[in-house]
Amino acid sequence: MKKLLLITGLLLFCTLSNIFAQEQQSSTSENKVRVPKNYVKFNITSIALKNYSIQYERALTKTISLAFTFRDMPSSTLPFKSMILKQVGDNEDASDVIEKLKIGNMAFTPEIRFYLGKKGYGRGFYIAPFYRYAKYDASNFVKNYEYQDENDEQVNASITMSGNITANTVGLMFGAQWALGKFVCLDWWLLGPHYGKSKGDLTGIPSQPIPEEGQTEIRQTLEDLEIPLVKQTVEVSANRVNMKIDGPWAGIRAGISLGIRF
Repeated sequence: MKKLLLITGLLLFCTLSNIFAQEQQSSTSENKVRVPKNYVKFNITSIALKNYSIQYERALTKTISLAFTFRDMPSSTLPFKSMILKQVGDNEDASDVIEKLKIGNMAFTPEIRFYLGKKGYGRGFYIAPFYRYAKYDASNFVKNYEYQDENDEQVNASITMSGNITANTVGLMFGAQWALGKFVCLDWWLLGPHYGKSKGDLTGIPSQPIPEEGQTEIRQTLEDLEIPLVKQTVEVSANRVNMKIDGPWAGIRAGISLGIRF
């Protein structure tokens, strides 16, 4: 009986020792093969739209990572302005606005990614719920108007307006990311629709007081702007023009980013 217990104890000890040794070996092997978990990427397709977008991503586990994207567009004329002008055609008022208008924007987008493939750690197809805060600036928005002066003569005048719109949206990104060698990565944002709310304020200060007739025309023009689903509040006085907007906001994220991983 004592011999049986001794033999059983020795077998159990040997078995446990073997299991422990295998676990240590596996852990050591994983430590030797270091998996890059940090990704810094630049959106190369956004340059065509006159904006610059950079993203940092950190893999938390094999299938989950966090990413933070910052986008900035310095104030400039509209992207693809010549194409837009062709679509406008002979509408002189619209053409004049497009020629002079300057816009800029910035956005911050945190997201959490869920990788669906076997490779993981920032590689393969993923879905990513995200939140976006964006601010859009507009300047040099010129509104022309006409009025009759005291001598019943027609006077052409204009007012330059500027302002900004802020938007808070949430969405879902579908994409895929690949490792191109040891240190380079490619991230393809296939489709990232997002939806939320926005608020805006556009203000103009005239160089000279606006007469009553001019105020009426400006107010009517701004109120007639057809912005779907957006509530517009227009205030016009002799010395100030203001338009507030409040309503839904939607957009789509897409593009290709190239970067490094480490």
